[in-house]
Amino acid sequence: QVQVVESGGGLVQAGGSLRLSCTTSGSSFSIDHTDWYRQPPGNQRKWVAGMPGSSVRSGAGRFTVSRDNAKNAVNLEIDSLKPADTGIYYCNVRGLRNIRVTLIPFALWGPGTQVTVSS
Repeated sequence: QVQVVESGGGLVQAGGSLRLSCTTSGSSFSIDHTDWYRQPPGNQRKWVAGMPGSSVRSGAGRFTVSRDNAKNAVNLEIDSLKPADTGIYYCNVRGLRNIRVTLIPFALWGPGTQVTVSS
């Protein structure tokens, strides 16, 4: 089994920074891509940032995605937080599981972590 879980959410003041983590656990797997999504209250889930499994760091503007190999995690750093950044943040991990020498693709969502930005 491969499992994905997000962490690091909470209540933050506008203008501050936050680091979210997406940790993948299990055995015999490799990661092709990790993406972060945000779902504001009452709205659809939308893509925020992402990174291929071979990359170490990627980002544009206020959002930076980085890899922490020691923790098998992909982090999302958000700078200059705004109230509009409020929502549940999910990560989606795509990769391959090695099951009896057969490579099986997977795409998993974590349960999400709540971020609330106060003005």
